Amino acid sequence: MASAESQGWRQKLSRLDVKLSPYIYISPFFILFAVLGLFPLAYTFWVSMHNWNLIGGQGAFVGFDNYTHVIGQEFFWRGMRNTFSIFILSGVTQTLAALALAAVLNQNIRAKTFWRMGVLLPFVIAPVAVGVIFSKMFADQSGLINGMLAWFSIDPVKWHAGVLESHVAIATMVNFRWTGYVTLIFLAAMQAIPSELYEAALLDGANRMRQFVSITIPMLRPTIIFVVITATIGGLQIFDEPRVFDQSGLGGSDRQWMTVTMYIYEVGWGAQKSFGRAAAVSWLLFLIIIAVGVLNFLITQRISSGDADKTPEEPANSTMAKEPVA
Repeated sequence: MASAESQGWRQKLSRLDVKLSPYIYISPFFILFAVLGLFPLAYTFWVSMHNWNLIGGQGAFVGFDNYTHVIGQEFFWRGMRNTFSIFILSGVTQTLAALALAAVLNQNIRAKTFWRMGVLLPFVIAPVAVGVIFSKMFADQSGLINGMLAWFSIDPVKWHAGVLESHVAIATMVNFRWTGYVTLIFLAAMQAIPSELYEAALLDGANRMRQFVSITIPMLRPTIIFVVITATIGGLQIFDEPRVFDQSGLGGSDRQWMTVTMYIYEVGWGAQKSFGRAAAVSWLLFLIIIAVGVLNFLITQRISSGDADKTPEEPANSTMAKEPVA
């Protein structure tokens, strides 16, 4: 009788182990995510609802007054303009350049391992170092770029004075660091494309450009969606490169390249020392990133589904055409 009870108890423990083990194995990730992700997010929202000062600490509950105050500030909207401008200038050129580089590295070239490793070297350089070096290169008077322009009798560009000029310089810094990283992502996806597709296209007389447009790009669509969404998340949080673009770190005399994250730093640790308003800006940026990310996802999914609905016409002389059944 005792052995039967013990056997039944072991069976219950075995069934319980089968049900709970998967959740126990994956629980460390969710615990860390809750501690390091969800809790800071919720606590930031709590801070944004209070008159929270860097020196005095938590103050009175003010509701959404911090949000209304921030939305009414000119520097907030200027930071939004600068952030989206730098993001578009860097994101579009970065994606196109990475696609081109990945297509070249995917070919049978000499020392391809060396070149594949070489494109990743700028990514391992500290962003502060990249910012300092490029800020000297884009110096208004004695910079390398203006020196090269002088060789062609072109007037020097005021990289630190103009809005578009400073955005181009900062976007160049961002592209220098991240293009190689995105290139390797595209390269890994290209190597997963079946070679039979290229062989069939080659027999049909398609050149390399035609193969790239008709085979490579459609097969890379999920990877492109991933790159666009991650670039959106990272691009709208840019801080390091514009922060070290000059010595003051304020985003220019007229805040011509101050981003939203730089504005958060200025509100929280600058003259205002208002953690409540800085947290409100952080939450506004968080909502904007979600909105832009969802919009990117919907647009890319719409394009993807639209292309999938189209049935490509099979060429009459295609070697891939089915033979007639006897």
